[in-house]
Amino acid sequence: MANENKKNEQLEQFRTDDREKKMTTNHGTKVSEDEFSLKAGERGPTLMEDFHFREKMTHFDHERIPERIVHARGFAAHGEFELYESMKEYTKAGFLQDPSVKTPVFVRFSTVAGNKGSAEAVRDARGFATKFYTEEGNYDLVGNNIQVFFIQDALKFPDLVHAVKPEPHNEMPQAASAHDTFWDFVANNQESAHMVMWTMSDRAIPRSFRMMEGFGVHTFRFVNDRGEAHFVKFHWKPVLGTHSLVWDEAQKINGKDPDFHRGDLYESIEAGDYPEYELGVQIIKEDEEYNFDFDILDPTKLWPEEDVPVKIIGKMTLNRNVDNVFAETEQVAFHPGNVVPGIDFSNDPLLQGRLFSYTDTQLIRLGGPNFHELPINRPVCPFHNNQRDGYSRMTINKGPVSYHKNSLADNTPEPASEEEGGFTHYQEKVEGRKVRARSESFKDHFSQAALFWNSMSDAEKQHIIQAFSFELGKVKDPSVQQQVVDMYANVSLELAQGFAENIGCDIPQSGGSDVTKTSPALSQENSPKKPDTRTVAVLVANGFDGSEVSSIISALKDRGAQPEIVSEKLGTIKGSDGAELQADHTFLTGESVLFDSIYAVGGDEVSEQFHKDSLYFIQEAFSHCKPIGATHEGKKWLEEVSISSSPGVVHGDDVKKFVNEFIEAIAKHRHWDRQLV
Repeated sequence: MANENKKNEQLEQFRTDDREKKMTTNHGTKVSEDEFSLKAGERGPTLMEDFHFREKMTHFDHERIPERIVHARGFAAHGEFELYESMKEYTKAGFLQDPSVKTPVFVRFSTVAGNKGSAEAVRDARGFATKFYTEEGNYDLVGNNIQVFFIQDALKFPDLVHAVKPEPHNEMPQAASAHDTFWDFVANNQESAHMVMWTMSDRAIPRSFRMMEGFGVHTFRFVNDRGEAHFVKFHWKPVLGTHSLVWDEAQKINGKDPDFHRGDLYESIEAGDYPEYELGVQIIKEDEEYNFDFDILDPTKLWPEEDVPVKIIGKMTLNRNVDNVFAETEQVAFHPGNVVPGIDFSNDPLLQGRLFSYTDTQLIRLGGPNFHELPINRPVCPFHNNQRDGYSRMTINKGPVSYHKNSLADNTPEPASEEEGGFTHYQEKVEGRKVRARSESFKDHFSQAALFWNSMSDAEKQHIIQAFSFELGKVKDPSVQQQVVDMYANVSLELAQGFAENIGCDIPQSGGSDVTKTSPALSQENSPKKPDTRTVAVLVANGFDGSEVSSIISALKDRGAQPEIVSEKLGTIKGSDGAELQADHTFLTGESVLFDSIYAVGGDEVSEQFHKDSLYFIQEAFSHCKPIGATHEGKKWLEEVSISSSPGVVHGDDVKKFVNEFIEAIAKHRHWDRQLV
């Protein structure tokens, strides 16, 4: 109590000291606005003369070396992209013309908040960045696993990250948003309402990178060879479906295997189970820009798939692991400004700021302007210009000429015309006064947060309430907790009342949203469900029924599941008829949280410790709503823990029927009915 009083006194002193201070630039100029970047009109592009934005963002970009400020914890793989059908009608981008051409890609997945040494199965947004090595140059689709973002203007990005990072006075907590400064930011920057709904949902604790959607977040433009433009958003949809961990499971995984996600990706590729993602696009005609009840340029808004269908246009397959994590994964430099002819930008103010920030960041991370010459960043097509020298220059330029225009080298290299493939910016008409402002069309912060809530299944809603309860339960300041409760009463009274009661806040009695619309595409329950690559922990001891168990294991493999043997000790396990299995894990190294499902078998020589470990293994998996199958001794264990008749629990003596029902249970991923009883 004494420490808490001291902390409150210090905080009040800080507030008193700061009350008379006015915000200035680093050079002392007083700042009149710190919410909006300078634009040509409220919905116009950000202007380069915005010295306040450039100073603030430059300082932020250079705050950390050498690891990334955000997305420091990442893992990557190589692959290829193939087109299903030509997109010539919409874009002249070369790699989107010919379905017979395969484009090399490099994809980096990452957590956002934690440092390079943090655990991976944390509650966080995930980066999903793809570099296409096209014949027209590199195209970078730099996105996340969440469709929207916390803020609407890039000027706010340093504030967001400062708030979510460990608090500077004690450098805690690491890789977590469950602390005062983050939720104080949320409560006082209510444009974050929609994104926070996503991060409190199961989307923020994905089962694996292979089962995680990706989104370009921003509104871009497709431009065809006739100069016609369409607004476009990009989606990556995993072929295996979109699936998640449960919170208790994720916390345990972080202790038992902090490399869980990267290990899953690496081992899947090594085994030939190549992750696949289909590329989808949402397209809006330019003359339909204002046909919606939200602004299509607002990065805190999504385009509901039921209103703007996702057109699937191709597939990406990741089929090769990196040779060296530092040289490739750490040195890769993404930039949303790396575009090719046929792909252009919109006036999304968050995107406009990123177009400045990414190059600025790489200058300090990778030691100067020549990071494009590192092998992982080098385009596959030739590149020529008059840029010279600088740190880490690798190209040896010949001749005396390094300027344009010139006669000594016949004016080479010379710009390419549009007909020759030269990039030309879409000639959007721009009019407006120079202002620091936000369009009125950006000011609805709660409607799509309510849409997200309405679209969730009962189990997903329960998880969101639990997530808010955990996160805000870690917040020390009661006023911040109450502010968040009052904020989310604008989204859903059911939601706000649910977590308010759990954290001891005043329970709101009025509020809620008039939005009744749903978008089924937002619920993971409507995602494809397959047994492919799902891991099955087979709990087996000496004396098992060799022929029957071996046939079941073989059948599971044939249906795409991946059985792994868990026993008391490593080595050979002998069946009753001479059959042998090799233990892949012990109960010490192969805990239930590391598997998707359980097949309990046992054997004639089950020790007391084996029996005890098996019961714990089964009960923990059951509490995480995982599928459980059992034959032989395993059926008795189900009865011991009273779960034999529960949803997703399969047992029986008919081998064929058992396998079919167990595979069906595995494909479902989780059996949430257990939580809702």
